Amino acid sequence: MKPRLTFIIGCTACGKSTIGFELARRINAEIISIDSMKVYHRMDIGTAKPSIEKRTAVPHHLIDVVEPSEEFNVARYVEAADRAIQEIISRSRNILVVGGTALYIKGLTEGLFDGPGENPEFRAKLKLRARDIGIPALHAELTRVDPESAARIHPNDYRRIERALEVFELTGQSISRLQTQWDSQQRYDCRFAGLRRAREDQNHRINARVKRMMQDGLLDEVRRLLAEEKTLSRQARQAVGYAELIDHLSGSIPLEDAVEKIKINSRRLAKQQRTWFRRFPDVTWFDLDPDDELESVVERVQKWYDSPP
Repeated sequence: MKPRLTFIIGCTACGKSTIGFELARRINAEIISIDSMKVYHRMDIGTAKPSIEKRTAVPHHLIDVVEPSEEFNVARYVEAADRAIQEIISRSRNILVVGGTALYIKGLTEGLFDGPGENPEFRAKLKLRARDIGIPALHAELTRVDPESAARIHPNDYRRIERALEVFELTGQSISRLQTQWDSQQRYDCRFAGLRRAREDQNHRINARVKRMMQDGLLDEVRRLLAEEKTLSRQARQAVGYAELIDHLSGSIPLEDAVEKIKINSRRLAKQQRTWFRRFPDVTWFDLDPDDELESVVERVQKWYDSPP
């Protein structure tokens, strides 16, 4: 029998971590984080990592596993998550997977498509073109050859645009088409609970989170990371909340504008996540209201968890 994985997914700032933690305590579970930025050491405030107290009360996996100077990708995530799953099974505990990085969710549940490796020559040429014509122009090219991928990739997300164009160049097929070859296979026995909020409520929570992060010292956290001997990896530098404050500290924009950009980019991230999650089959969605009490939400999700598949 395949191991059972229960997922708690949703857009950024919807309450996944809090609800996942409370549910895990009730069902004797350990949590596997499925977040592409929580993997980095010392990137704590901007990634909204659970507190040390919570991580002591309920074991969390795939948090603080690599240095900010390292590149991390879905293949490394799946490999590490597979190990964590076996460790949790050996302790006869349940497995709760909590987070919102859709590509990692797809990789863990369906596997990785057998795409080509990186092509340094192509990437060097594309980087020069990006400087000449701009990243949005490359995104427009991607729209022509792979409209499905372009629809879910932000026009300024160079890393993902680069990979999608690279795959098309090397294979003649779109990355979105190649990724569908695993759609009928499941690596684990998976159940999905999705947390969903109205757009206005979601935006309000995002704005409140950004304000709280700044009060908690996010700017100082970014300063400390930039002062480290090893430079931040491209992936770490592009994280929402970090990229904008790096621009501020470099003198590009005032702090007030950087904070506003964090809010805007967080809302864009939530929109991208909603687009991804619409493609996920068999998700049981829980619509949450601003005045919902935590206890009642957890009870609703636990009732679903305890029900037969």
